[in-house]
Amino acid sequence: MNHVPEILSPAGDAHSLLAALSAGADAVYLGLKHFSARMQAENFSVGELARLVALARSMDRKVYVAMNTFLKPGEEVKAGRLMDRLARSVKPHALIIQDLGAADVARQAGFEGELHLSTLANVSSPTALAMMPSLGISRVVLPRELNVDEMRQMAEACPEGVSLETFVHGALCHNVSGRCWWSSFLGGKSGLRGRCVQPCRRVFARKGMPGRYFSCQDLSLDVLAKALLTMPQVKAWKIEGRKKGPHYVYYVTTAYRILRDAPDDPHAKKAAMDYLGQALGRPATHYTFLPQKPRNPVDALSQTGSGQMVGRLSMSAARKYFVNPRQELLPGDLLRLGYEDEPGHQVVRISRHTPKSGRYDLTLAGKGKERPRAGMSVFLIDRREPELMRRIQGLEDKLRKLPDAPAPESTFEPVMPKPFKLARGVKPESVHIWRQPPKGPAKGAAGVWVSATKTQHLPLGRAASTWWWLPPVVWPNEEKDFLDILEIILKRGGKRFVLNAPWQLGLMGRKRREMLLWSGPFANVTNVLALGKLRDMGFDGAVVSPELSGAELLALPKQSPLPLGIVTHGLWPLGVSRTMTQDVKSCEPIVSPKGEICFVTRYGQNFWIYPNWEMDLREKEEELARAGYVQLIHLREPMPASIERKERGGVFNWDIGVL
Repeated sequence: MNHVPEILSPAGDAHSLLAALSAGADAVYLGLKHFSARMQAENFSVGELARLVALARSMDRKVYVAMNTFLKPGEEVKAGRLMDRLARSVKPHALIIQDLGAADVARQAGFEGELHLSTLANVSSPTALAMMPSLGISRVVLPRELNVDEMRQMAEACPEGVSLETFVHGALCHNVSGRCWWSSFLGGKSGLRGRCVQPCRRVFARKGMPGRYFSCQDLSLDVLAKALLTMPQVKAWKIEGRKKGPHYVYYVTTAYRILRDAPDDPHAKKAAMDYLGQALGRPATHYTFLPQKPRNPVDALSQTGSGQMVGRLSMSAARKYFVNPRQELLPGDLLRLGYEDEPGHQVVRISRHTPKSGRYDLTLAGKGKERPRAGMSVFLIDRREPELMRRIQGLEDKLRKLPDAPAPESTFEPVMPKPFKLARGVKPESVHIWRQPPKGPAKGAAGVWVSATKTQHLPLGRAASTWWWLPPVVWPNEEKDFLDILEIILKRGGKRFVLNAPWQLGLMGRKRREMLLWSGPFANVTNVLALGKLRDMGFDGAVVSPELSGAELLALPKQSPLPLGIVTHGLWPLGVSRTMTQDVKSCEPIVSPKGEICFVTRYGQNFWIYPNWEMDLREKEEELARAGYVQLIHLREPMPASIERKERGGVFNWDIGVL
């Protein structure tokens, strides 16, 4: 029997929120000015949001607020006060979070709505869902990489009181959400902080051949979304696009509402596809949704920018730019000249009506901007058609009649966990983590990545003394293999495990109290409250994310309720992906427009993208030891012979910090 999932629409500004409500969205998700994973969107103030949520409630619709970035040390109070104001003034139906510290501070601040775990938290396998009730999580947003059979496995594993949310439409990241450090590693603008500069969208070169080897088309399940109606645990169809305008939001929301409500009506399907065709998105793909017909989302030789092409940029004899559009242009329409990495790229707002094949003279950005070239493609990326604007205006009229909502300041102070006290004289241990450990004695303590496929390389004879590292992602179709190999390791005396997602506790079985369990650096742990939650979950220590600044990293051990480790040396990945275009071969150099070299290596089902230089904090190790770190970790990742190593390593964000 089919159920009725909610259509969950994005809103980056008030007009987009009103467009979603007008189109029949059951719920809208949005961000605030801080702690949102789409900081490039306009986003909302608390006062503005309070009235908009009141309007949504009057229409029996829901609003979810995304506070889905990780919290840096010292931000616990700021985040808590913001949540306190939300709880008292706005009362959204749910908060979307990725950071365990955010979950803790939300409840401390008195937020009584639901807590939804973002796709950035990477809950990727069925056993992980068993952890959610104890954490107070009522909904999990699934990774985009899952196919329909894997979604069904996740649905069947849902414990009582936990539901699922899945993306049906919108932009795809090349790397797994929550497993990408590309933007941060190249300059402190972290995707986990909502600041991604999308280096994956650039033109790269392999063997001198330029291409967008990491730039994905959009996801569009369109008529295939019908299969989700047989999974009652999938409570929401999510549309990506908080940086999109109201036109996109209205058209895509309308399309999926039709597909949900009339899944077997051919006329309704045609109408829905027409709406999607007019939504001004990127070229679209079903991606991996159908396991028997997976589609690689990367077409390396094609552009993937959003919008509908309306013509070419022309230049008059007086060197004035203009365009003769292939369709009429309306006041308020937005045009994009070229692609984001092209010289002269910019966005222009239309100020007057221009008929099809008419002429519109463009006023471009002033001094300091590169001039665009004649012949550059011009795209319509957003528009303000009269009917949509009338609908939005009608809701704005209702909004104005609502009383102002007070947004009082907060004096909330979170209760912080009691710090762990390190015994005197304890010296930090150097731990070397291998893909394939050396046969002879290892320098320092040894660890090894657990592989579900290449078990012959695992040092089972030294199981008791080895640190066993689980990968950053475990997919549903490989979970049984990991359960089997973990059982073998345990039988051989293995007891030291590093889990690179907190939810991997679900893999460890009933004997986990007999184990020494640490949270790994790929779990993105960055603050004291998150460390406190890990302690409560049964972790004995944590390797913190090296993404933080040096000052923040040095301050953490004195405040932490757990002993800490940190990666000080080795190849740190730009990202981990489940997909890779066939154009890219393993261990071949791929060069960015700025001359940065990266390469791809496959481990199991995942492709690891590495730079050709190592992260190197070895000169900071004495300072880190004095600060209280008890593990200094070296990732012994192999550099292929085909890759020219950059001799000078990097210090990640030690000096510049992360935004």
